[in-house]
Amino acid sequence: MKLATFVRADGAQAVGIVDTDRGQVLDLQHAAEASGVATSAFASMLHLIDAGEPALKVAQRVAAQWSARHAQPLAGTRLLSPLPEPRQMRDCLVFEAHLLNAMKTWEKRTGKPSMPISPVWYQRPTWYKCNRMSVVGHETDVQWPPFSELMDYELELACVIGRRGRDIGRDQALSHIFGFTIFNDFSARDVQMIERPLGMGPMKGKDFDTGNVLGPWIVTTDEIGDPHTLSMEVRVNGERRGGGNSSGMHHGFPDILAFISQSETLHPGEVIASGTVGTGCGLEIDRFLEPGDVVELEIERIGVLRNRILKQPG
Repeated sequence: MKLATFVRADGAQAVGIVDTDRGQVLDLQHAAEASGVATSAFASMLHLIDAGEPALKVAQRVAAQWSARHAQPLAGTRLLSPLPEPRQMRDCLVFEAHLLNAMKTWEKRTGKPSMPISPVWYQRPTWYKCNRMSVVGHETDVQWPPFSELMDYELELACVIGRRGRDIGRDQALSHIFGFTIFNDFSARDVQMIERPLGMGPMKGKDFDTGNVLGPWIVTTDEIGDPHTLSMEVRVNGERRGGGNSSGMHHGFPDILAFISQSETLHPGEVIASGTVGTGCGLEIDRFLEPGDVVELEIERIGVLRNRILKQPG
């Protein structure tokens, strides 16, 4: 299923099932109540994730009895981030091609040699924790922070944790995933590079309102299949800028979840992103965003996440 958080005609937030063939989004709570199912699991996406497999089965039954009375056209419907406030957000860095391309371009731009990739990077996944309060969704305008001159996009695949776990084994890791979505990790590149020598991870280079974009919906794992075989593409103003395939992840999601969960509990509703696919950002090709640009990220079996970036004058 494709599960979205959307805005009803009356302005309230709701959880819905998206049917792209019908071009509709079904209001899960209203449809369930009309079919005689009283449940709080459809009050929000976090409620649904917390309710687990039983709630998903109810959602599937409701979808099988699709009622146009409780659906609205997808076109014109405002989609929020599928998780407006994730419980936690981590962003990994697992595509070697992205690292190599970015270092080569930055060397050319600055005239300074980059450090080689650390051997530790090949041995274990690496990540930083994002600002979970700055998340927006599909078709929301992203505000260019005034302290930056070089704005960039990042094409990433993100998993949403569905089942609590600690010390998760690799062979069990995928069973802890609720579904997958697209993550655009907008970045103030010039600021990020100033902060990089501090050795503390991204700060204002990543943390600004509207800078983390998830969407357009979450696709449940049964529809995704193997998450390490998905084609990925980025377009700016309709022009293809780059992309690749999730098969290029040096550390796959089983490795990532197994490592993160060592002596640490993962909770339902957490988001863990892959990091940028090779050629999935402007830094790699030395081509950054301009005010008014429309960025489209597309991942196979998920869909398209689209946003415009706006810069306030002055």
